Amino acid sequence: MNSTTRPLAVVTGASSGIGYHLARCCAEKGFDLVLAADQPLEAAASDCRSLGAVVEMVQAELASKAGVDKLCAVLAGRKVDALLANAGHGLGKGFLDQNFTDIQHVIDTNITGTLYLLHKVAQDMRQQGRGRILITGSIAGFMPGAFHAVYNGTKAFIDSFSAALRNELKDTGVSVTCLLPGVTDTEFFMRADMLDTKVGAADDKADPADVAKTGFEAMMDGEADVVAGMKNKLQVVMAKVTPSQVRVEQHRKIAETGTAEKMQ
Repeated sequence: MNSTTRPLAVVTGASSGIGYHLARCCAEKGFDLVLAADQPLEAAASDCRSLGAVVEMVQAELASKAGVDKLCAVLAGRKVDALLANAGHGLGKGFLDQNFTDIQHVIDTNITGTLYLLHKVAQDMRQQGRGRILITGSIAGFMPGAFHAVYNGTKAFIDSFSAALRNELKDTGVSVTCLLPGVTDTEFFMRADMLDTKVGAADDKADPADVAKTGFEAMMDGEADVVAGMKNKLQVVMAKVTPSQVRVEQHRKIAETGTAEKMQ
């Protein structure tokens, strides 16, 4: 990768969806990029290069320490100005009906791999006295997720962890922002095997480009967190005053297998 004087951003989960558009936002604002995902990255890299960015791709399993180490090896000795930790997976159906290997993969992607990457990159940022971090959480973290229990639980962890890390780094020159999207029009529901659910089949999902822009701008402004979309902001407010058993029953009605049929 050619050395330039442009700032460097690292975007995970950049092959599609919100991550792809976060990468574009970085390229449009003058960042060079290291893009990482467990899926091919050629299309995202090509688009970002067309916007003037120097781009390097790392296809790796970011649920594993080995995959994160592969990404960090590319970053060795280089100053990372922005880390956009966006990689994440969902998993539909009831907890007891899921394969535990799949469950473990969701936890390892959303929590373990994300924290391992943050632990390595943020240490360098703290040492250099500057840097921006954007972590993709979810409004799902505010709601017990019947038939999406593991995913919602991991996002509750990430939402909480992001706020704590921000506080720990508040006097270091490193900012931490948590992006809190709602239902977004990406490959997420297909990969989570949730196309036969009401939430997966909904036709009013948010545009991932809009969600990414919201998150990117919040990161650049150093905000603590940002909920993407007015509808989602209202859902978060209601979640804070609604009993958990009411919220979990509401979630069941949109996430249980077969609920897509009830929309017809």
